[in-house]
Amino acid sequence: MTEQKNSVPLHLIREELCLAGISSEQEQRLHQLEARRRITPQTRLRPMEFLFRLGGSPCFARGELTGLSGKAKSGKTFVSSILMALCFRSQLLSVERIEQKRLHVLWYDTEQSEESTQDILRNRIIPLTGIAEEQFPNELMDVFNVRGEAMADRIGILELFVLRYQPDLVVLDGIRDLVADINDGVVAQDTIERLMRLASDNHCAIVCVLHQNKSQEDRNLRGWIGTELKNKAFEVYECSKSSERIFTWAQTDTRKYDIPTALQFAVNEEGLPYLCTHEELVEAQFRSQQKMAAKMQQGTNKLPDMNPKYVRKEGRKYVFDVKQLFADIMTPGQPYQQDTLKTQIYDATNAIKPKLHDEILQKAVDEKVLLCVTNPFGKKEYLLPLPEPVQQNLPF
Repeated sequence: MTEQKNSVPLHLIREELCLAGISSEQEQRLHQLEARRRITPQTRLRPMEFLFRLGGSPCFARGELTGLSGKAKSGKTFVSSILMALCFRSQLLSVERIEQKRLHVLWYDTEQSEESTQDILRNRIIPLTGIAEEQFPNELMDVFNVRGEAMADRIGILELFVLRYQPDLVVLDGIRDLVADINDGVVAQDTIERLMRLASDNHCAIVCVLHQNKSQEDRNLRGWIGTELKNKAFEVYECSKSSERIFTWAQTDTRKYDIPTALQFAVNEEGLPYLCTHEELVEAQFRSQQKMAAKMQQGTNKLPDMNPKYVRKEGRKYVFDVKQLFADIMTPGQPYQQDTLKTQIYDATNAIKPKLHDEILQKAVDEKVLLCVTNPFGKKEYLLPLPEPVQQNLPF
């Protein structure tokens, strides 16, 4: 019976629909949908195209939304600047541009002052491209500051600019300023749907910058607009800051290509990001901490004490409360790369020496606070186990 039903000719099904009350207009609409929206194993689809490659994996897909999140001042604009500069050079830090030709950029700034936008363009993005300002191809870099425009008009203006300039990469900094209420679910859904259509119809990658919730422990994207963005985006990245000039850029969600290794970078005295080794990062952290301590303690070089919430001193030895520490800095059930976790240990405890980071991790594993595994890429990962009642309800 099932085979006979599935083999009914399409024109007979249409006749049945007409008998059921389908109008000629609805019939025409059905025909259009069948022609445009039906997917079969033989449907010829445009292959996915990506703008960049990070950690050997393609990322920032054309026709899709990408979320870029983080706390305030966590490096989101640095990462956006890196992406925009990368459109004019083949490689920057450890990120590669996939296409041979230079890419067209549209930077749509909704939150900074015009002076700040211009300063970042002249003193960060253009220097990162390696092109002298007088030789920079301005026709490939369309920058608009719309903070002075009415909030209700901003998404319509963005649509107009994308249609006019046909960019390859759109940096929307930030998406929150397209809506009056970030917790209005209807508006949030409509805004994300419009951005998805805009990316798809114009075959461009749209990077949506959005803050995380203000609580230090809550790393969710802010508001209903953040929930919708995370649900609909092709991938989401998180920026974090571990000291004055040390930043981490990591993928948190993806529909296709996992990028398990976070990219860490420091910022030099000119305000430009540069790639460095873990040892150089620790040294940069140490210098930053010294500078901060000097300000706090009126010119002395004495470092501030380690955080008493997690550390106590017994004689000359430091004892760490690893259970409390990792409960505060980790999400249960989520794997963390060793280097990323060491940065968070430093940030929470003020423990500068790498040897202490290793000791803290080893103690946590020995006391069964953390599980340690090696991923397929040969990197150590740590997991804070889920609470017992949650584990019992898991399907496996």
